[in-house]
Amino acid sequence: MKILCFGDSLTRGVSFVNGRLKILKNNYPKKLQELLIKNSKEGEEIQVINKGVFNDDTDLLIKRLDQDVLDEKPDYIIIKIGGNDCNFSWSEVAQNPDDEHDARVPLDRYMDNLKSMLVKVKSEGIIPILSTLPPLDPVRYYNSITNNFSSEVSKLICRLGGIEYWHSKYNRAIKLVAEELDVLVIDVRSAIKGAGDSKELISDDGIHLTEKGYEVLAMEIFESVHDKWDIVTHR
Repeated sequence: MKILCFGDSLTRGVSFVNGRLKILKNNYPKKLQELLIKNSKEGEEIQVINKGVFNDDTDLLIKRLDQDVLDEKPDYIIIKIGGNDCNFSWSEVAQNPDDEHDARVPLDRYMDNLKSMLVKVKSEGIIPILSTLPPLDPVRYYNSITNNFSSEVSKLICRLGGIEYWHSKYNRAIKLVAEELDVLVIDVRSAIKGAGDSKELISDDGIHLTEKGYEVLAMEIFESVHDKWDIVTHR
């Protein structure tokens, strides 16, 4: 059984440690594979492939879908994407805080991109699974943005209704797309929110996860799907 994890830095396993971005060895695909192997049937071969790329969005995922997903011929694909789609060019916002600014991938195109990927992988006999976006720590994320750019960005953030509200609009879109196309969606957002102190689960930049946060993410995915894996081995 082959499971492919497709997404951005949260799939790759990026964290923010001591003021720097760091790629963690214990990322969620690795932890997921460990859980699956530990709980698999005797003799069952399990492979979890990490195809997370730092700073990716849905536009970029579509461009590498054929090579990184279809050519690999996985049984399952877990798609977790959106944090960069809903982000802004904060340097441009800081320079022109009173202007209107578009998200990197506007919401309508984000949803269309998700649908396009899901339809294509389904047509290839691959079973897709969507993950919700992990939660932000809005205060630390806001501080990270203003420290790196300018407090002027707060004008746009206020017009959006706040960082967390804006981020949650893209999260809701994932659920809407999943419902429309009858795709399983795993609510890792709620799992991480309910797992304890956000400072232990979300790194200092307010958006990437800690090693413990990735463990919670992997466990939620495992618990949501492990009883369904055997439908793949017999198809």
